[in-house]
Amino acid sequence: MIDTAPTTKNITSFKYAVKSAKPITASEKVELDTPFKIWDPSKGIKLGPVTLHFYSLMFVFAFGFGYVLMTKIFKIDNVNQKYLEPLFTWTLIGTILGARLGHVIFYQPELFKEDFWSVFLPISTKNGLKFTGFSGLASHGATIALIFTTLYYSFKIIKKNPFWVYDRLGIVVALGGAFVRMGNFFNSEIVGKPAAPNSPFALLFPQQSSEYGVTVPRYPSQLFEAVGYVALFILLWVLYRKTDKKYQQGWLFGLFFIILWAIRFFVEFLKEPQGDEFIQIGSLNTGQVLSIPFMIAGVVIMVVSKKFKITQAENEKPE
Repeated sequence: MIDTAPTTKNITSFKYAVKSAKPITASEKVELDTPFKIWDPSKGIKLGPVTLHFYSLMFVFAFGFGYVLMTKIFKIDNVNQKYLEPLFTWTLIGTILGARLGHVIFYQPELFKEDFWSVFLPISTKNGLKFTGFSGLASHGATIALIFTTLYYSFKIIKKNPFWVYDRLGIVVALGGAFVRMGNFFNSEIVGKPAAPNSPFALLFPQQSSEYGVTVPRYPSQLFEAVGYVALFILLWVLYRKTDKKYQQGWLFGLFFIILWAIRFFVEFLKEPQGDEFIQIGSLNTGQVLSIPFMIAGVVIMVVSKKFKITQAENEKPE
């Protein structure tokens, strides 16, 4: 219940607006009558004065399960576990820093001028200092950063062909990507375009950002992407465990690149634009344009991987 009429300034603070022929009293019960499914979860788990946000929890799951999975992979390949910790560290740095910079560069470059420190820190200095968390992370930026951090790890630490590391990292990243998209789903962000009222996927996101306008049934594009990444993870894991493709360094990574970015490319047709998308070609948006070079790179990597075949003995790190 509100005491004042909605205006252009306060309308964004309301989750639902009810139009009634007569005034509604506080004692009356009002229910939303809609044929659509509603996604309106709590933001997180309250632990006293602190709230553990589901988005943050999904990142914890992504890195936690990734660490466990990579531990198993190193055991399968008979690689010394001492090389695991630095891989986790460099992957964490590359993912967070790259994803944040990627979002700002590709979608919000104005932040470099308007709120510089918010680019690198989870704060905002506009209209006073306040903690905001990182509200924008881009997978393209994370991928580019991971390529460079993994190159350092490969040449300076584990001293293996970078493609050997990329092959195994791709398996972990596919699963991690699914958790991240689930986090987006909990946050009602990166929502899909309006869906037809009779679509079985039509979903209402009352917590969506005001930038998307009035709340209407939309596609749960976050879930579409998450399901695709889980399927990719299963495929890569089966190929890694049941075939000898892990000895053709780069082959699994190339396949990972092609399928991952193809999933992103096609799901983008159902997504709303993210920020000011200034990189466009024809009807393709920023996410699709940036995915094309990665898919092409995947094809090239699969082709050249024939030159990097190794034996099982060569696969194991000598001590």
